[in-house]
Amino acid sequence: MPGIHPLAVEPPPGCTIEDLPRLNVPSWPITASGQRVRFVAPADDGEGYEQRIWRTGEVASRPGNQHDFCNALIWLNFPRTKAVINGRHVAAATALPAGRGSERDALTHFDECGAIVVSRRHDLLELLRQFRWRALFCEHRDDVVADMALVVFGHATLEALPRPFRGLTAKAVLAPVASEWFEQDVVVRIADLDRRLAARFAVTSGLRPRDFQPLPLPGWPGVMADSEDPAYYDDTWQFRPGRRIAGSALAV
Repeated sequence: MPGIHPLAVEPPPGCTIEDLPRLNVPSWPITASGQRVRFVAPADDGEGYEQRIWRTGEVASRPGNQHDFCNALIWLNFPRTKAVINGRHVAAATALPAGRGSERDALTHFDECGAIVVSRRHDLLELLRQFRWRALFCEHRDDVVADMALVVFGHATLEALPRPFRGLTAKAVLAPVASEWFEQDVVVRIADLDRRLAARFAVTSGLRPRDFQPLPLPGWPGVMADSEDPAYYDDTWQFRPGRRIAGSALAV
């Protein structure tokens, strides 16, 4: 959609979960436990969702369900990162069997609602870190379009974006890049982000939901027509001031 960076694997209209294995996929996903990923109907045997993926490679996917279809697309576009997240879920559940803990909550937040904000300009990323929405999206709107990219990772966000609504918020990580990044093929760009995300999640311990940068998606250029009016950013319910130390957002 306008304003959103394309994915490397984009299915044709009418594609279903059953059709996905026939798509031209740069690298079919393999779990961190070495299992080839398959998108299958859910089993009613009580085994945990993440545990089943780790043990068998089977990703429970309800036929005709758009949410699960979007999840499968993210597996195909970010196979390394999804495998790392699955492995971290299983390890955390083993270490803390009686509860989820903040790390699993953070992983779920990013898995459902994550995004990567890419930029070749550190000053624009700093405006985002400081929650300076009007400066970023009004005063520097043309710069955002030219020098930043919003890449969706969360499958709930991917499902919601065709019909964006007030308050739709992503949990973002920030990715500073060289200017040449924007000149590369989309497959190369997405693979680069996948490698960087996977490496970051593999080594980051004690992850918390607040480690991500809140990003009100309706304010991103191209997501909602109303955002062309500077007065749109007067809505402080959506465009809130920062509630944590500026500059602490997770970066890759």
